[in-house]
Amino acid sequence: MTTTASSPLHGLACDPAIVEYHDPVEGSGTPFRPGDLLDDRFLITEVLSSSGMGTVFKAEDQQDGNAPVAVKVPHLECESDPGFFSRFQREERIGLELSHPYILKFIPVRGQKSRPYIVTEYLSGCTLAHLLKAMRPLPEKDALKIASLLCDAVQHMHDHGIIHRDLKPQNVMICRDRTIRIMDFGIARDDRSRRITRVGNAPTMGTPDYMAPEQVKGRHADKRSDIYSLGALLYEMVTGAVPFPNENPWAALNARVTGDPVAPRKVNPELSPQAEEIVLRALQRSPDARYPSAAAMKAELDDAQHVRVTGLCDRLQEPATWKPRLLERPLVLVVALLSPVLIGVVVMLILLVLKHARP
Repeated sequence: MTTTASSPLHGLACDPAIVEYHDPVEGSGTPFRPGDLLDDRFLITEVLSSSGMGTVFKAEDQQDGNAPVAVKVPHLECESDPGFFSRFQREERIGLELSHPYILKFIPVRGQKSRPYIVTEYLSGCTLAHLLKAMRPLPEKDALKIASLLCDAVQHMHDHGIIHRDLKPQNVMICRDRTIRIMDFGIARDDRSRRITRVGNAPTMGTPDYMAPEQVKGRHADKRSDIYSLGALLYEMVTGAVPFPNENPWAALNARVTGDPVAPRKVNPELSPQAEEIVLRALQRSPDARYPSAAAMKAELDDAQHVRVTGLCDRLQEPATWKPRLLERPLVLVVALLSPVLIGVVVMLILLVLKHARP
């Protein structure tokens, strides 16, 4: 594929690491096989990925000159889940409403579908997560450019009242033509509805490593929550690590609500003070202290050399030590639940002994 100067990511140092990559397919129980024709329009050519929720196929759109597309098909058991099906429908509705060069393009399907599925443009390339495995950390120039393009797309979403709520490297596609896409609106929310979707007993509020503190606390997530996630993405791109690395997810979540991450320049001394300032402002625990909009963050990313350094790195607070609650300590919980039973048994034994001990 030819790269031109007009490509948004043209000339970046990470360019050679952008390769064609798809997640491995899990299992073989897919609803379609190469050669199948879906609704007399989409000719299935390849299985791209499969997970516990569904399968993504590569297909040819016979109504559009056999243009390559991606077809996302949920598993039948997932279709019967009202919550999942509602989110699936909302993802398509939101995707069709948005139109931006850095947001995955959804393709409308007119008429009755034979089964639920979503059709999008087919993207050749790899996710940001895969790119970071090949090159970690990214050069500062690359990271700032990618973050700037993401801000552009996020601002478009916010202008349409859409909060993504799950911005993470796995949901960012770095394409072979040196363009970029934000994907996966599975838990995105129309801010005008002000609804929080739940899955089972847990709210679908994002991925732990990139969640804003207010999301961790179960509070209302707004546009500034996406700003925090952008900051977490940028932190990982420029340092090679997530802001709060910890094998225990509870400890990592506790850290982001009680303290700040390690200063980026302590992790990557080659980083400029201006880039560090941008990262830390986006990662402020208080939503009011973050950038007021993705556009405001983009403006500083595009002119990083003139960003005023305010010393945020010198005012970072170390997270409080995490102390497991009762429900997070299985042994303690079991003992606590059994204690009344044990006490009752002991009392009964004592009464029996006393009864038989009487003359």
